[in-house]
Amino acid sequence: MAVAVARATTRVADFLRDHAPLLRKLQWGIVALYLFLLIVPAVMPLPDNSASVFNNLTIVAQFAFWGVWWPFVLVSMPIMGRAWCGLFCPEGMLTEWASERGQGHAIPRWMRWGGWPFVAFALTTVYGQLVSVYQYPLAVLAVLGGSTAAAMVVGWRYGRSKRVWCKYLCPVNGVFNLLAKLAPWHFKVDEEAWRHPVIRIQPVNCAPLVPLRHMKGAGDCHMCGRCSGYRGAIALTPRSPEAEIVHVASGDAWQTALVVFGMMGIAMGAFLWSASPWFVTLKQAAATWLIERDITWPLLDNAPWFILTHYPAVNDSFSWLDGACILFFIGATTVVVGGAIYLALWFADRVLGSPAPEGRTPWGGAGLHKLAQALIPAAGIGVFLGLSATTITLLKHEGVRAAWANPVRFTLLTLALAWTLRLAWRVMGPRAASPARRVAAWMLFTAGLVPFCAAWVLFFVTW
Repeated sequence: MAVAVARATTRVADFLRDHAPLLRKLQWGIVALYLFLLIVPAVMPLPDNSASVFNNLTIVAQFAFWGVWWPFVLVSMPIMGRAWCGLFCPEGMLTEWASERGQGHAIPRWMRWGGWPFVAFALTTVYGQLVSVYQYPLAVLAVLGGSTAAAMVVGWRYGRSKRVWCKYLCPVNGVFNLLAKLAPWHFKVDEEAWRHPVIRIQPVNCAPLVPLRHMKGAGDCHMCGRCSGYRGAIALTPRSPEAEIVHVASGDAWQTALVVFGMMGIAMGAFLWSASPWFVTLKQAAATWLIERDITWPLLDNAPWFILTHYPAVNDSFSWLDGACILFFIGATTVVVGGAIYLALWFADRVLGSPAPEGRTPWGGAGLHKLAQALIPAAGIGVFLGLSATTITLLKHEGVRAAWANPVRFTLLTLALAWTLRLAWRVMGPRAASPARRVAAWMLFTAGLVPFCAAWVLFFVTW
C-alpha cells in the first residue's frame, strides 16, 4: 500500500513538472477571473437589500472571495501543502511574470527581515476591519488589489523569475508556511542521491527561493512540482502530518508571534468586535466621556472610505471614535487571548526542566518557540472558523438554513484542540526531565488555551 501511494504521488509530481505550460495557462485563467471579480464590482453601484448571489455581481464576488476562496484556501494548506501558492495563486503568478521581465535587482537586506510575515498579517487584518473589507468592493480593491499591485512592483524590481514577494512580503505567507507544516506529504530530498546524481541534471527554477538541497519540510515549498526528480534526489513523499512539527520545525520568535498574537490574538479580535456587546458598551462610554467634555470631532464620520468605512448612501460610515474603538478592542483581545497563551508557553517551557536552549532570553528561547509550533492546528482552525462565519452569513442571506453550523464549528474546534494538545505532548517528550514535569507543563499549556476557547463560545453561542 505504501509503495503504491509513493508511486502515485511521484506520478502527480512528475505530471506537474512535465505540464508546466498547461498549468501556466490555467493560472492565467485564474488571474483573469480574479481581476474581473476584483475590479468590476468596484465600479458598480452598491447592491440594495434585494440583491442576491443569483442577480448581483457584487454579491457573487463577495461570496467568491470571502465565502469560498479564503476559508478553503486555508483548509487546503494542511491537506495539500502550499499547492495553492504554486499552482493557482494569481498574485504568485503575476509577481513571477513581472520578475521574468523586470530589472532583476538583488533583494535588499530590509526585505529579508524575519518580522514581515507577522507585521504584514497584522496590518492587513486590522486595516481590513477598518474599511469593512468583507462588505464593500472598494475595500476589497484596496486590500487585495493593493497587495497584487505591490506584488507586481516587487517582482518587476527584484529577482529574476522569482517570487520575491511571496517569499518575504506576502501578508499570508507566514500563515500558509505554518499550516503547510501539517501537510501529509512533502518534497523529500535524498542527500546521498544529491551528492552522487546518476541522471542528467536539468536546471530548475525554484521560484519561491527554497534552498532545495537543504529542504527539510513543506513550509516554504509551493508544491509546483518543478523540482520533481531533480538530480534523482527529490520526490513527492507521503509522511505523517505530525512529522514536521515534532521532528523538523524549530520555530523562531516571529513565528511564535504570528501564531500566538497574530492568528490567535489579532484575528480573534477582528472576528469578535462586530458581534460583541462589550464593544458597544465601550463605544457608548467613550462617546459620553467626549460629549461631557465638549470634544466632538471624534464623533464625526468624515474619514474617506480608504481610511475608515464611509458609505453614506447605505447609512454605513465609521466615525473616528469607531475606528479607535475597533483598534482598542482588537488590541485588548490580542493581549488577553494571546497573552494567556504566551504566558502558558513561557511557564511550560520553564517547568519542563531540560537544559536551557541556546539563545534563551527572559521572554523565551528555542524551547518555547518549538512548543509554540504545536499551536498551529488550533490557530489554523480559529482563522478558518472566523472566515467561515462570513460564509454562513452569506448563505443565510440566500435563505439557506444553518442550524448545522454550530455543531460543525465546535466539532472542528474540538478536533483541532485535541490535535494541538497531542502535538504539545509529543513535543514535550524529548525535553521532559521526568513524567511529572511533562504532565505539569502540558496542563499549563492546556490552561493557556482557555481564553481562546471562551472567545469562540462567546462569539457563536452567547452573543
